[in-house]
Amino acid sequence: MSDTLDLLEALLACPSITPNDQGCQALLTQRLQPLGFACETLSYGPSDFRVTNLWALRQVAGAPLLLFAGHTDVVPTGPLERWGSDPFVPTHRDGKLYARGASDMKTSLAAMVVATEAFCRAHPQAPLSIGFLLTSDEEGPALHGTREVVNTLRERGIKPQYCVVGEPTAVEQTGDMIKNGRRGSLSGRLTVHGKQGHVAYPQLARNPIHLAAPALAALCATTWDEGNAHFPPTTFQISNIHAGTGAGNVIPGECVIDFNFRFSTENTQASLRQRTEAILQQHEVAHTLHWTLGGEPFLTPVGTLVQNVQAAIADVTGLRTALSTTGGTSDGRFIATLCPEVIELGPPNATIHQVDECVNLHDVEPLTRIYQRVLERLAGVAGA
Repeated sequence: MSDTLDLLEALLACPSITPNDQGCQALLTQRLQPLGFACETLSYGPSDFRVTNLWALRQVAGAPLLLFAGHTDVVPTGPLERWGSDPFVPTHRDGKLYARGASDMKTSLAAMVVATEAFCRAHPQAPLSIGFLLTSDEEGPALHGTREVVNTLRERGIKPQYCVVGEPTAVEQTGDMIKNGRRGSLSGRLTVHGKQGHVAYPQLARNPIHLAAPALAALCATTWDEGNAHFPPTTFQISNIHAGTGAGNVIPGECVIDFNFRFSTENTQASLRQRTEAILQQHEVAHTLHWTLGGEPFLTPVGTLVQNVQAAIADVTGLRTALSTTGGTSDGRFIATLCPEVIELGPPNATIHQVDECVNLHDVEPLTRIYQRVLERLAGVAGA
């Protein structure tokens, strides 16, 4: 058992389904405090959804601050009977470690902490401040986790220069891909207003499903942009449609449609809202529309952090890593409002959120060494 694997298994045994941390952050605090980290628990949210956040800082006067960020919460397991083993009992099979959170993202957390331990032991006077921002509310609504901590850090005048988020970003093996940005996320709930009536007398009713259909078809067929050198094109997807009373002979009075944009920097939330409303008006759809902005797009250009992360990956694995902005949102979107250079680096993501989530054992140690190498390169210490 390596130090990383030992810590990883301890984390995986904690059933930390959002927003419950279930002791993960306490385990990590026990490892960070002996290194000189000042560790603080920041709790936000209502009593029935209390979120636990860990802010840990090892400050070196006058040195730049590298922030390691991530989440200790995991998504629900799904049907237990479909798992090959208990999702909260770390289990080795065929060179893989199975448990909920193995890939997303407790392997990264363990690797970050063990890499930091090795770095601090080898270079106790290195000119680099290190922080950890960990939350138990990333997989959920993400209202009282990283978003709130970032606001607190801003109020305290703490501004990291660099941030590495431990999201699982690799495709085939650790290091083959990192994220240097993410698309924005904009959700809408469209309520189309009709008039309830009997299906045999449609002339006396207005079917909101029929009213919505042409407009939805137009929205689905719209090319919102072509993307650019850093981002794929903006996408529009309908996720839910609700209508009807449950009776087969009743025209419903309204239809509710949930949809989402994942948008590039070629659009803004304002432009997408305006174009959506224009299409609805063009089709004369009586409606109410409520919007929720999940996050603006962010991008870290190739510079100090990207170059040093790429070099660290090459040092450890020999890979030439690809840069990408695809995939879902992450807490990087909140950190990017405070920190100018944010990237995401973690193990392969092929099994995240799935039954039998797992991580290949051969991906664990390289990730630890890459994180340590990033610390060494940013600190400019021997061997970098």
